[in-house]
Amino acid sequence: MSPVGRQGFGVDIGGSGIKGAVVDLDEGTLVGDRFKVATPQPSTPEAISAVVASVVDHFGWDGPFGATFPGAVTSGVVRTAANVDPGWVGADIEDLFTKVTGQAVIALNDADAAGVAEVTFGAAKGRDGLVVISTLGTGIGTALIHRGVLVPNCELGHLEIDGRDAETKASAAAREREGMSWERWARHLDRYYQTVENLLWPDLFVIGGGVSRKADKFLPLLHLRTPVVAATLRNEAGIVGAALLAAAAAQTEAATGRADTTVDDVGVDDAGVDDVGVDEDPRPG
Repeated sequence: MSPVGRQGFGVDIGGSGIKGAVVDLDEGTLVGDRFKVATPQPSTPEAISAVVASVVDHFGWDGPFGATFPGAVTSGVVRTAANVDPGWVGADIEDLFTKVTGQAVIALNDADAAGVAEVTFGAAKGRDGLVVISTLGTGIGTALIHRGVLVPNCELGHLEIDGRDAETKASAAAREREGMSWERWARHLDRYYQTVENLLWPDLFVIGGGVSRKADKFLPLLHLRTPVVAATLRNEAGIVGAALLAAAAAQTEAATGRADTTVDDVGVDDAGVDDVGVDEDPRPG
């Protein structure tokens, strides 16, 4: 067995499940199995905080960790919460999780974390220009990586298409809920991704989430001018990206002496990853 490199810890919060794992920060892989707990209903800040604490305790993790959230997060504060309890809006997620775990926490949008992981270790590694990483699950998460820089909180799953929120028809949950065939669902995906490519003219789409395990069922059915590939880290991407950025934040804090570092302050090259930074301006440029 090869020696394990630097380690971090990530927790990925979704509308249906909360999962965590120890991460090898040099390889972008999980160290052992992940641990998953169903998202509590109602998914209030207090209920989810308790589950996050149980996930951290399961591994006996002692140190800073990263946490993803299915909504926009700025300076540690939740701004949107489409697929979890609306009581999250305005909550300081980093403070909540620090109180229940006793550890320093960096929180960010779940798709942003997945995007960082894919551009660092996965399907988007080494790709130039604008890469759009999307996660198809309970909703649709999106991350924009422009020339190696993360443009945070681009919630493009909530674009209005044909009079409705895009994720109500194009998410993986929508396919299951409505019993869609792969062909029917692919038509909704086409409509969604064609809208995004006409807005942004990206150089690459990366499609992730659990359904990416069955990419051969739907990717060949898409009709896009933009190249499209399946994510390689799949459902582990959020955990890996969160752990990477938490490690970067800890290193930045140690170098600067600041105790209030947020994801907006971090370039993940600070954690030994050379390709990705975080842009405070939420537009490619």
